[in-house]
Amino acid sequence: MPDAPSNDAPYRLIDDVEFGENVVVYSFTNLYGCSIGDDTRIGTFVEIQRGARIGAACKIQSHTFICDGITIGDGVFVGHGVMFINDKRPRATADGGALQTEDDWELLETTIEDGASLGSGSVILGGVTVGAGAIVGAGAVVTRDVPAGATVAGVPARVPDSSFA
Repeated sequence: MPDAPSNDAPYRLIDDVEFGENVVVYSFTNLYGCSIGDDTRIGTFVEIQRGARIGAACKIQSHTFICDGITIGDGVFVGHGVMFINDKRPRATADGGALQTEDDWELLETTIEDGASLGSGSVILGGVTVGAGAIVGAGAVVTRDVPAGATVAGVPARVPDSSFA
């Protein structure tokens, strides 16, 4: 695996990243401790944290946040401003008042299967799976698993009924 993306955009923080072939990372990104598959494009103002895994031939659009515990399959489209959540009960401090450490919370892993599309502004809560080829509508909040091939929208995300417009 290459140790750098195939372009030379400025203003990036890239540390301990496994890159596939022909990965392009645009300016103003933070990538650390993650892996990114072949032919994937990472847009501006994206952060991908330690432990995240991105498949091949993905498009990660601008202003997206991908945290630890997220696995994204091949050929996935992640729209602008998509947020992933990996903690069901986030807190700044532990019971005694000290800042939380890794021991004070539970990492909830999330999987986005091959060919799925996540609409701009969607929020994907921890511990869910978005099935292969599924579509998550813009602005949706995914709180439970999305079946393969399904289209979901709304808050919380669900399969729209026939009156959905």
